[in-house]
Amino acid sequence: MHLIWNPETAEQAQAWQAFHAAHHGSLQQSWAYGQALRQLGVEIHRALILDGEQLLGLAQFQCRRLAGYIGLASCSRGPVWSPQASAEARAQALRLLKKTVPTRAWRATVFSPEQSLAQLQPQEVQGLQRVMTGYSTVLLDLQQSEEALRAALDRKWRNRLVRAERQAGLQVHVRASLKEAQWLLERENLQREQRGFHALPTDFVQTFIASHAERSQAFVVASAVQGRQTLGAMLFLRHGSGATYHIGWADDEGRRLNVHNLLLWQSMLWLRAQGLARLDLGGVNTRALPGISRFKLGAGGQRLTLAGTYF
Repeated sequence: MHLIWNPETAEQAQAWQAFHAAHHGSLQQSWAYGQALRQLGVEIHRALILDGEQLLGLAQFQCRRLAGYIGLASCSRGPVWSPQASAEARAQALRLLKKTVPTRAWRATVFSPEQSLAQLQPQEVQGLQRVMTGYSTVLLDLQQSEEALRAALDRKWRNRLVRAERQAGLQVHVRASLKEAQWLLERENLQREQRGFHALPTDFVQTFIASHAERSQAFVVASAVQGRQTLGAMLFLRHGSGATYHIGWADDEGRRLNVHNLLLWQSMLWLRAQGLARLDLGGVNTRALPGISRFKLGAGGQRLTLAGTYF
């Protein structure tokens, strides 16, 4: 087994993206995600994991300093593995990645596998210690029929959707519009200031889009409009065979009319029509964010709680 650290040729980038799409890699392990963070000054290291000529996996690390001199190299929701990679091969690769990641010598290297505890084979993380509990998200299978997706909606969620669908004059546009994305990002900045929360900088979206040759392959915005008034919008980032919900906003009238239900439903159908396999709705925390979590869980997806972070 050997690693190719920081592949940069066009061929290697294409190989990464093809493997990532074939094996349903997360947003955090996508090529464009790494490129976007690099543009924002984040230290990124990537590795192709090979057994001879066979590509078994890929791992993307975000690196930062702790206490000024200790480095943290974090492989978030990765590596992405081929099903042909045995538990023993994965364990060997993790040891090799930890030993050779090309960042500062004094470092902690952590992995957050894209698997639940039940899915994770103990041999995979042999010799590693679990230091954090897992992140929870909701995954929607877009390979189902429209009828199956509709039937999977929670009853109350579906009733709100029906009320929004019957609202006179309410229209939804789903498209890769830079103008609408910028409009939504401006409202997201105001929302963050008012609520005092932090996340990826909104500049990340522009750099993520710029990392794609075709912007239509990078993102989509769903907007709910009544007359000349935009009542709400949602932004989704595309990556390989999937997409991830990134940000959303609605005004008081939009919330009253349940536009988020309509926006998400129409986005699901649009992404499905584009041939995408799954939609990641992002983190759920029923204690800290009960309303948002209920909304995501009501959309009919599967809750996935990841195994945790291993050092």
